[in-house]
Amino acid sequence: MSYLVLVRHGQSVWNLEKKFTGWVDVDLTENGKSEAKKAGELISKNNLLIDLYFSSVQLRAKNTLKIIQEELKDNKVPTEAWQLNERHYGALTGLNKDEMKIKLGEDKVYQFRRSWDLRPEPLNKENPYHPSNIEIYKNIPQDKIPSTESLKDTYERVINFYKKKIEIVNDKNILISAHGNSIRALCKYLFDLDNGEISKLEIPTGNPLLIELSNEKKIISAKYLDSDRAKDLLVF
Repeated sequence: MSYLVLVRHGQSVWNLEKKFTGWVDVDLTENGKSEAKKAGELISKNNLLIDLYFSSVQLRAKNTLKIIQEELKDNKVPTEAWQLNERHYGALTGLNKDEMKIKLGEDKVYQFRRSWDLRPEPLNKENPYHPSNIEIYKNIPQDKIPSTESLKDTYERVINFYKKKIEIVNDKNILISAHGNSIRALCKYLFDLDNGEISKLEIPTGNPLLIELSNEKKIISAKYLDSDRAKDLLVF
């Protein structure tokens, strides 16, 4: 038996400003830092000893993990992987969600955010928000850098990494600090959610999802540690 802890980063600056963020590297708000601190406190209170840490390469996920590890007084070096990044929102990147609802209609924006295989228009490579123009992505092969993604695209890169680097690890408690859509991808895989169920799944910021796994990697139980802020995961 082992535990897998999934944590969406604490509130980011662009979460607060209601902007499509994707691969843009924004940091946490003060509230986001508080959410990360509480996540660490909750993990500690549950007497969870984490053996391995993973995060995306994005600042909001890395800093969430840093704060959690500070609360746990654990200085293990985490594995950072771009494959755990947020979904790339294409030409929507940097735009305000409420303004886009007025411009495109709520249904269209909902489809862009929650449909399984719909990609927004690609982001122009000359745009400063394009990953090829952001320093932290300079070492990623250019053919791996997206200009837009659907949730299906995100699922494929996240789960490919999970199967190769995380799922193969036995008898270790693992924590992953990532993003709304990369964690939705993991939940779809782990809980065998269909495309309709995954479109309805909300992932709260800074609230650890504790998953108990059997030796055969089957789910025994799952719960959010902050019950006051828990969102209903359809399979619970």
